[in-house]
Amino acid sequence: MIAPHLRFYVIKKGNEWSSYFMQGLLFIGISFGIVAVSGPTWKQIEVPGQDLETPLVIILELSNSMLEGDLQPSRLERAKFKITDFLKEDPRARAALIGYSGTAHTIMPLTKDYKLILSHIDGLSPSIMPVEGSDFQAALALSDTLTSITSAPGTVLLLTDDISEAFFDAVQEFQNNSKNTVEILPIFSGTEIGTEQILEKLQNLQSVNVNRLTLDNSDVEAVAQRISKNLIFSEQDEVQEEQWQDMGLLFLIPLAVIVLFWFRRGWVIYVFLVFVITSCGEINSFGDLWYSPDYQGQLLSDKNEFVLAAEAFSDPMRKGVAFFKAGDFENAIEAFQSDTTSNGAYNLGLAYFQNGDYAAANLAFGKALEIDPEMEQARSAQTEINQLIPGESEVSPEEAEEATSKPSGDGNVENQDMEDLGGGGQEATEEQMSDGRKEEEVATDTRIGKELDEVPDDLGIRIEDQGGKVLMRKVDDDPALFLQKKFAYQVKQGQVKGRNNE
Repeated sequence: MIAPHLRFYVIKKGNEWSSYFMQGLLFIGISFGIVAVSGPTWKQIEVPGQDLETPLVIILELSNSMLEGDLQPSRLERAKFKITDFLKEDPRARAALIGYSGTAHTIMPLTKDYKLILSHIDGLSPSIMPVEGSDFQAALALSDTLTSITSAPGTVLLLTDDISEAFFDAVQEFQNNSKNTVEILPIFSGTEIGTEQILEKLQNLQSVNVNRLTLDNSDVEAVAQRISKNLIFSEQDEVQEEQWQDMGLLFLIPLAVIVLFWFRRGWVIYVFLVFVITSCGEINSFGDLWYSPDYQGQLLSDKNEFVLAAEAFSDPMRKGVAFFKAGDFENAIEAFQSDTTSNGAYNLGLAYFQNGDYAAANLAFGKALEIDPEMEQARSAQTEINQLIPGESEVSPEEAEEATSKPSGDGNVENQDMEDLGGGGQEATEEQMSDGRKEEEVATDTRIGKELDEVPDDLGIRIEDQGGKVLMRKVDDDPALFLQKKFAYQVKQGQVKGRNNE
């Protein structure tokens, strides 16, 4: 099998002992490599623990006056830009965010992760506040509560357009009773009547800084620098952080010596053959040497390459989920039918539903409830699908078993009509196309029902994650909606008292 002129370079004749020596040295080298990357350690380094104590509270006014357009695009949007620029300057303190109008609410408690605060900035508007007004006293009191968790002095950054005598009195009272420094950033254009004198009075207060609004980020940059220069850390000598020195590099020295033998005649071929022969499982690609089929499928699924992921998966449930996400509901149904669990029946019902077969979907949901009577997702789906097909009779377990085991597509013809969303397989006539509402009869082995105008995107149900094998519906990730409901609930429960100062 080897060309004669190459045999001398790839074949080294030797005795049986040299073969054992090569195997042993290979085993020792691999062992040294495994130990090295494992990070062995036997030496402890004692480092005194340090905790960041300095708090920072950002207060943003969310009253209707912040919607004024004297600053483009509005005062509120300009304030949001300033908060974003301020956090990008990295003041390094633990930061919290408060929004206030007629009531004051904590949008984000103290955190070192500024990305959490930035994720809530875009959705802030007066519409999420339950009470109109401008209760800056409540906002200052709430900031004092947030910073009271530590004895270290902090900073309160206040972005507002309400510069009045009442505001001055509130800041003065807060400054007299608090250890925190107040940074004020007025959000309006030019100098409003009477505000210049109030700003001068505020600047004269101890531990109060008035920052003029600028077109660039020099205003918030100066605030961030003042905060970062005055950070306070607590030394906890009695509670020391344990750190261990990684000694794995020492094991790379003998490994490097063993690797030198790799260049001896015949060793490359020998080691490669040992590696291939000892590899387990069928090898169809280079990735099979390192990853299982399901892991390769998950990697493809993470890249939204669901068709390739479905071909890679060996687990029928994961294969069905991939086909479902790819829009191939026929193959998804076939894959889900291989699973006899309640999750498999539930996913089968979803696939039938998206494929337009409501009757079979209802039977599959019933089968899921028969296996797991406490599966609320299947119960909710069956209730809603019964509303889509009114006047239906209950389905027996025998019919459910028959429907879930029946291959998809029996007796059905693929509907090629792009306008017809009924899914029944009949081709619409010109007379039907001119009707204001298209209706279509759907016949199955168990029932007859009328389709809706169009197939809904989903059944409006929430699906719990079952180890990545249950199809998930995207959850609404708009934080503004959550904050609006949260603030309204707090006012309703009396947790926050509203006071209108306008």
